[in-house]
Amino acid sequence: MKLITPTQLRFAVVGVANTLVDALGYALLVTLGVPLFVANFISTTAGMLLSFGLNRNFTFRAKDGDVRRQALLFFAVTAFGLWVVQALIILAVTKAFPGVHVLIPKFAGIAVGLVWNYVLYHKVVFRQRPSAAEAPVPEVSHD
Repeated sequence: MKLITPTQLRFAVVGVANTLVDALGYALLVTLGVPLFVANFISTTAGMLLSFGLNRNFTFRAKDGDVRRQALLFFAVTAFGLWVVQALIILAVTKAFPGVHVLIPKFAGIAVGLVWNYVLYHKVVFRQRPSAAEAPVPEVSHD
């Protein structure tokens, strides 16, 4: 059993790229005086757009799947993770540790979001479905 699968490694590489876009954009926007919620919304949206393309084509190699279905599921999973889960984690860490550097709550939210995303991308969004030729044949009962 492999400790880390090739898919997980590709997910990590894509995650680094997404995280850099998200965190650097967030830090820049907050530094410019943009409110935290708005800064988070903008930075996570930029990261999400990059993430869909890279995860579909590179991480899960799901180019043959229905791109509209994948995009809708990806958006729903990612948006909830980014705008609800991550926002709640940012709020909780900020409240629990007042005065902490602005990126500490952000990275806590990112860490929780990474687990959320991988599990749902793998199991739902980019799940490999058997082709019609590989579909299981139902058993015939001779009662």
